[in-house]
Amino acid sequence: MAAADPNWAEMVTAIATAVGAVGLVSAIGAATFAARQVREAERGRHALMAAEFLRRWNEPDLVETRHFIGQYQTPHALAAALQGFVASNSIQAFVLYRELDYFEQLAALERIGAFDFELITLLLGQRLIDRWEMWKPSIDAMGANAYPMFAALVTKMHAAIDSAQGHDDVVRPA
Repeated sequence: MAAADPNWAEMVTAIATAVGAVGLVSAIGAATFAARQVREAERGRHALMAAEFLRRWNEPDLVETRHFIGQYQTPHALAAALQGFVASNSIQAFVLYRELDYFEQLAALERIGAFDFELITLLLGQRLIDRWEMWKPSIDAMGANAYPMFAALVTKMHAAIDSAQGHDDVVRPA
């Protein structure tokens, strides 16, 4: 007995299955394209954020602050000066706070995912840690909760640098 030719119901089912498969492949392609677009938009947003932070770092106000900080030979001398400025409500205290606030804002943006940590590592890396070390006595004098996001970002940077250098077992003080 010869095999029977397919009837119209089987042909409609086969065509519908083929159309469904094409639709599914198209939907997967569209989702992949959309995901790429989202990643590209995110990269663009990160690039704009980085450009903005680099611009701010080199604006006259932060340059003035870094110049002012450079007058202090040690972190403890900076801390003593800042405490004196705060006690007398001097404008110099607010000039110095600019840099601390800058790093706290950067850390906050990184924490919520608005600024990529890898980009911070590339742009600042060890310099972020060095600035923290310069500010640490001043921050300690302010109290336990002063600049917590800056502290967390520095801890994360230490871990990233230690990992890159193969020192995963180094324990950092809190």
